[in-house]
Amino acid sequence: MSLAHAVLVSLLEKSSSGYDLARRFDKSIGYFWHATHQQIYRELARMEAAGWISASIPLDAGKTRKKEYRVLPAGRAELARWAQQQAQPMDLRDEFTVKLRAAAALPELNLAAEMQRHLALHEARLAHYLAIEARDFAGRELLQAQRIQHMILKKGILYEESELAWGRDMLALLQAAPDA
Repeated sequence: MSLAHAVLVSLLEKSSSGYDLARRFDKSIGYFWHATHQQIYRELARMEAAGWISASIPLDAGKTRKKEYRVLPAGRAELARWAQQQAQPMDLRDEFTVKLRAAAALPELNLAAEMQRHLALHEARLAHYLAIEARDFAGRELLQAQRIQHMILKKGILYEESELAWGRDMLALLQAAPDA
């Protein structure tokens, strides 16, 4: 996947300025596809040059001359083309898991404190996802697009719950007395 496709999705959801897009990206797609604001701005320029999006200065922009980006038919076609391609399952690259392998090879390493820190981060992310779920999806009749968004959020919730269950088991193991 390229950042361009993630940006196209976000702009299809709502035309916006680069700044507003980057802020919205952080609060939505950014949970599963990270990009810096600089990367987003560079991508917007490339996408505009490719004819996928256009930028205009809204009448109410005032002195800021802030551009608002919207998706053009060529951008919609590119997103549809890309979305129809097969996607590979996510490859897991987790630095902490490699460190845990190091702890298996180097018994003097104690990663219990780092495991506790990871658990706290996963607990915070889970609480955040659950708050989004309660705010945006609970007790409402949802349209198809909203049900899809809710299922994406559920994937994040299940991931965090899984990481917490595994992490608690790993913490117990790391805190256990070493083999004699």
